[in-house]
Amino acid sequence: MANKRQKTETVMRTFFLCVATASIVILFMIMFFLFMEGLPIFKIVSVKDFIFGKYWYPTSDPADFGIFPLIIASMSVTALSAAIAIPLGVMTAIYLAELASKRVAEIVKPVVELLAALPSVVIGFFGMVLVAPFLQKVFDIPTGLNLFNSALMLAFMSIPTICSLSEDAVYSVPGALREGSLALGATQWETIIKVVIPASLSGISTAIILGMSRAVGETMVVLMVAGGAAMIPGSIFDPVRPMPASIAAEMAEAPFRGDHYYALFATGIVLFLFTLFFNIIADHIAHKYKQTGEATL
Repeated sequence: MANKRQKTETVMRTFFLCVATASIVILFMIMFFLFMEGLPIFKIVSVKDFIFGKYWYPTSDPADFGIFPLIIASMSVTALSAAIAIPLGVMTAIYLAELASKRVAEIVKPVVELLAALPSVVIGFFGMVLVAPFLQKVFDIPTGLNLFNSALMLAFMSIPTICSLSEDAVYSVPGALREGSLALGATQWETIIKVVIPASLSGISTAIILGMSRAVGETMVVLMVAGGAAMIPGSIFDPVRPMPASIAAEMAEAPFRGDHYYALFATGIVLFLFTLFFNIIADHIAHKYKQTGEATL
């Protein structure tokens, strides 16, 4: 019996090792293909001109392969969506876990989690049909397809993930911490701010990482509602073209293994490095908060 159990454990350990190894190998294969197809563009244009060039006209003669406007657009949309999604998601989670009645929490949380299941194309269609005309009318701007609209839609996509995972993190804080704080004379708000939130910072930061990771590389929403203008925005109401939208919009038109084709893959390399840098920074922040939470406990 013991030998059979040991063999089963060995088989399962080997199976999971193979699955993990396959995931890593596939990731490196994708990276290899991305770099193989993107690096040839640097025989035509320098890395400096490619990254800091202000003009993206890949089909003109001569072509301009400057992706600086695309980089600024991606960073601006991500930053603005984070500024909207993080406070709303975290505060909603705290409300559901600490302040809402059990009946309200049982109704609201499934609805919030259901929003996370909405396809991105549906959210993009919502932004085009309803939000864009509303923004155009209210703010008296030439077009409602702009940076602010795309940031709103990305925030709408990120909030359910941030809220759901943050609520679980806050709810998992030991009740003894709350009772001890209240027993010492702290109010409910003081307990939430000074005890519950520091103790759950690790889970909240992880929720923020997962929520914003969805927004960083999102393609369909920014393709539909960002406006598609490859220019450096002067305000949040200017149309923009983030890197994922540019790749999705132009890849079908680019001649196979032509300069335009290589430039789009090089843009994918920059996007890959951008998301990698974002995840490294976010992981560092999560680790730092994890230490803070443990120290609080």
